[in-house]
Amino acid sequence: MRIILATLLGLAGAAAQTYSHAAASDPAAVAAIAQYDGKDRQQRLVDGARKEGELTLYTSLTVDDMAVINSAFEKKYGVKVKMWRAASDTILTRSLGEAQAGRFEADVVEASTPILEALHREKLMAAVKSPYQDDLIPQAVPAHHEWVGSRLNVFVHAYNTNLIKKEDLPKTYEDLLDPKWKGKLGIEATDEDWFATLVGSMGEQKGLQLFRDIKAKNGLSVRKGHTLLTKLVASGEVPFALTVYNFTADQIQRQGAPLAWYVMPPAVARANGLGVSRKAPHPNAAILYYDFMISEEGQQILLKRNFVPTSTKVESPLGKTPLKVVDPAQILDNDQKWLTLYDQIVVKGSK
Repeated sequence: MRIILATLLGLAGAAAQTYSHAAASDPAAVAAIAQYDGKDRQQRLVDGARKEGELTLYTSLTVDDMAVINSAFEKKYGVKVKMWRAASDTILTRSLGEAQAGRFEADVVEASTPILEALHREKLMAAVKSPYQDDLIPQAVPAHHEWVGSRLNVFVHAYNTNLIKKEDLPKTYEDLLDPKWKGKLGIEATDEDWFATLVGSMGEQKGLQLFRDIKAKNGLSVRKGHTLLTKLVASGEVPFALTVYNFTADQIQRQGAPLAWYVMPPAVARANGLGVSRKAPHPNAAILYYDFMISEEGQQILLKRNFVPTSTKVESPLGKTPLKVVDPAQILDNDQKWLTLYDQIVVKGSK
């Protein structure tokens, strides 16, 4: 993701920011709690969390969605969740800035997995051993266990049902070369991770040339923000959008908008998830919250909020549709390459 490289290279001034101080836990103490797997693990976490009384959560999830999850957690355990909400890139900047300043406010960070992988590489997260990890899809649990994927943001294609008939929808990306799509296609401005994953599955050179041809023949209207792009489909300004999130499309569709969505194979998804700070001020509460989010109870809440859960114990709204899940480590390793290609092929010269 384009913000990660800039953030990691540009933090010289971040430490000068002022943050309220929180007493950080010793990393060894946090690790001992995070790795404990005795039979009394759950009770120890509950008892410890209730003594701590609260936890601080940094999250990129919408306030309304997170309020439902937090309320369920607070009701179940009697532990208060103090939430700070911002975009994933802002969470990264703040977390790194606080670390440089020697301050550790967050117990749990909930964000996109490329952001969480960046925090792992900066040695700011604790490896957690949770019994619920075994229930998740393999792509949701990295080998280092310093974050976990709790939900999938699936990139889907949204179309205005007043302007495009279902029978006329493209079945493959090659179909977008048809002249009938000229001036009708929209795409989000920062989806280079989707682009990298999709093009890689096609064969890199073949995929890159296909998008060059689509852009040259029919154009791409580039818009900043997935929610904005989805709303523009609903209004008819953008008849067909290549990259919107499934849950946003569902939410707007249920409001009565003339909008529907589907996916051309291969379907691409980016995981969002959470991790526990290695210096979490409230480690028991943090790990208890981590468990709750990936437990069947937490995953059912996400499902009811139109997200695609990562637990295999919860039925996916996509059914058996195979997914290509963005590899956050690969995205970080090749960030500049795909940022440049996406800007050159998709964004540059677009309206």
